[in-house]
Amino acid sequence: MTFSGLLHEMLGSTKTGDSKAWKILIMDRVTVKVMSKSCKMADITDQGISLVEELFKRREPMPGMDAIYFIQPSKENIVMFLSDMSGREPLYRKAYIFFSSTIPKELVNHIKSDSSVLPRIGALREMNMEYFPIDNQGFLTDHDQALQTLYAENAENSRHFNICLNMMATRIATVFASLKELPFVRYRAAKSTAPRDLVPSKLAAAIWDCISKFKAIPNFPQTETCELLIVDRSVDQIAPIIHEWTYDAMCHDLLDMEGNKHVIEVPSKTGGPPEKKEIVLEDHDPVWLELRHTHIADASERLHEKMTNFASKNKAAQMRSKEGSELSTRDLQKIVQALPQYGEQVDKLSTHVEIAGIINRIIRDTGLRDLGQLEQDLVFGDAAAKDVINFLRTNQDTNPENKLRLLMIYATVYPEKFEGDKGVKLMQLAKLSPVDMKVISNMQLIAGSPENKTKSGSFSLKFDTGKLRVCHKLTSSLRREVVLGSTSFDDPPQYITKLKLLSEKDIAGAPAQPFKPQYW
Repeated sequence: MTFSGLLHEMLGSTKTGDSKAWKILIMDRVTVKVMSKSCKMADITDQGISLVEELFKRREPMPGMDAIYFIQPSKENIVMFLSDMSGREPLYRKAYIFFSSTIPKELVNHIKSDSSVLPRIGALREMNMEYFPIDNQGFLTDHDQALQTLYAENAENSRHFNICLNMMATRIATVFASLKELPFVRYRAAKSTAPRDLVPSKLAAAIWDCISKFKAIPNFPQTETCELLIVDRSVDQIAPIIHEWTYDAMCHDLLDMEGNKHVIEVPSKTGGPPEKKEIVLEDHDPVWLELRHTHIADASERLHEKMTNFASKNKAAQMRSKEGSELSTRDLQKIVQALPQYGEQVDKLSTHVEIAGIINRIIRDTGLRDLGQLEQDLVFGDAAAKDVINFLRTNQDTNPENKLRLLMIYATVYPEKFEGDKGVKLMQLAKLSPVDMKVISNMQLIAGSPENKTKSGSFSLKFDTGKLRVCHKLTSSLRREVVLGSTSFDDPPQYITKLKLLSEKDIAGAPAQPFKPQYW
């Protein structure tokens, strides 16, 4: 939806009459990210864009070319646009303006008030695309600091609190504008006036305020067509910290990735020392699309099968097989790399074999399989205090982060086990620091009072698959699309760091209440 909207409805719509020539695309810092998450440079070039520039950077005048502005509807952006296009010598011949979200009427009037600019405007339109796709069923609002901002001391009086909430609401609303869906907005009813407890209802009100204005858009639904469920971190403390075993989750958890990029060492094609190679895990990669939501063991097995299939087409591999020598995945990888006729397909497959091999080595070297099993047993109520204590005593060399994550899960499932000095003794047994203990305390404060939680240690939800995978599975089961949105996409270390930065004073307040949906 985002890909088609940006390329065809926005860029493609400007190619009319004498405007089919090459154009310049100008974006701000936010819309650059929206575009880069959705399209490749080659896609943009195919739509007649010869140059991409940032709004607030110095740009050379090109009065013989048209420009497309894809920008947020902010006062600063409008002022910059008018300075580009007003006067006797505008930077560009004609401007096509597309806004990422709804533009206030006063800013429209500000544009109209400049008589020198109006004749130079080829289009002025709201695209309502100010979210950041991470999957065909997932998006972010790109608020990495939302946890700190919304739980800050005296948050309700903070300008940053309201800015964060309103921007989140705007970006979530644009998702529904893109999908042409009008939702029931459901949220947890507030049981107190504590800032933390009011966040879902305030966000719901802000979202509805944005979405209700979309009814004026042609062909937009006038009655509700779907549901939006707003929840906060207190409803699920385990998902950000448990080891998930899908190929996708393992990549982001165990590898040193920057976004969807990772650098690996691959065997040299010339027989020399290993070479460094940057890989990008994205939807354009068919192998990644096929395997990302499968269990790492299944992904490794499928990769071996694919390599075997390719190698079977090579006579050298067949000869070695006849000689009785079993081919390892590494042997198959070398053979397949020698098949030039498969080009890019072989290269991607070989890269994933390398990545899966690295992940499996980390799992083996860190004893992650036993730890992961204990985590699962805790979540499903099949393990208790003695199992955790025994693991900590017999696995002293487990890295501190993994021990902390285990205790965070334990504290979530059995909060009473951390009352008094019980938690301190567990932390001492695990040889963790007071700062680590603070992480668990903050996590429990966000979750709310233990009195509101079930006394049973078991959970009714499975956590052995990634959240995006759950969206895909629910879509199939319910026969309706399920889309997941989040403020940010944190790997476990990032989430733990955010918890460390909070203080008890920041997040203290009335205990969280059981979920009771209300809606507009």
